Amino acid sequence: MGNHVNQPSPESIMQIGTGFWASKILLSAVKFQLFTTLAEQKSMTASEIKAHLNFKSTDRNVYDYLDALTTFGFLNREGILETAKYSNGLDTDFFLDKKKPSYIGGMLEMLNNRLYGFWGNLEAGLLTGYPQNEAKQGDNIFKKIYEDSDRLKEFIHAMSGIQMGSFMALAQKFDFSKAKTVLDIGGSAGLLSLMIAKHHPQINCITWDLPPVAPVADETIQQFQLQERVKTAQGDFFTDEFPKADIVTMGNILHDWDEGTKMMLIKKAYDALPDGGVFIAIENIIDEDRNKNAFGLMMSINMLIETGSGFDYTFADFNKWVKAVGFKSTSILPLAGPTSAVIAYK
Repeated sequence: MGNHVNQPSPESIMQIGTGFWASKILLSAVKFQLFTTLAEQKSMTASEIKAHLNFKSTDRNVYDYLDALTTFGFLNREGILETAKYSNGLDTDFFLDKKKPSYIGGMLEMLNNRLYGFWGNLEAGLLTGYPQNEAKQGDNIFKKIYEDSDRLKEFIHAMSGIQMGSFMALAQKFDFSKAKTVLDIGGSAGLLSLMIAKHHPQINCITWDLPPVAPVADETIQQFQLQERVKTAQGDFFTDEFPKADIVTMGNILHDWDEGTKMMLIKKAYDALPDGGVFIAIENIIDEDRNKNAFGLMMSINMLIETGSGFDYTFADFNKWVKAVGFKSTSILPLAGPTSAVIAYK
């Protein structure tokens, strides 16, 4: 056995406690478009970066900032201090260069511009049960976001960025061979429809969202050159019935709402489907023991900040809701990272 007694260590306490330091270093680099600049220039010295970004801080501050990004693996560095040349790491070059279609920085931009400040009020959220964002005064958060076209665009690009990996995975892993039509509720920029249409030439998709979203989705559909098979449709899922389709999908929609609203949306999906039709929800499904999917749990707390009553859920929760509505059977399909698709068959 030996005498290796478990010694208490403060390491993980301090790592999580100072987590916002690391977070802000990355988020600010995205805001400054540092990785986009480095993708263009290939490599730059600290003094070139300092001049380009118009930093008035000392050289030492700039070295520390860039070397922290290097320590995290976001930048590569040759040389040191004055002689150092910085370039993008593999992941940052692929995912954080604004000029590449693989850019996911929209979510990081929203985290920086909106959620970073709102999460500062987490205590108030837990004490009051009220959202801690633009909807603090009791407004509907989506109404507030959709009123402002810049904020709406940022929100849509954020949703696209965080979900792109799981949308690609669903399009490749799920068997769409029997379906001819897919309806994506709360389709935002249309990316889920586009991924499915791209991989399955027999399918026509409708991406369905509130009217202000349609122009952004139409633009994305044009970029993918899939306007023949992916169309936008407008509606409000609180007041309108869903169009009919063989498969109804929702990407990060159910978690926005309380249990009653979740059930209402599931029922509308059920009504839109034929016998044998399929309902697919893509979310950060929390594991049954509720002790592994940390991101799913944090996303659920983010729903307190954003909506007050929304929450993420387990596969068992989903089963209970869809069976109550009348679906016959269910399955779960792991997608990318903490995300899964939970699937109900009519």
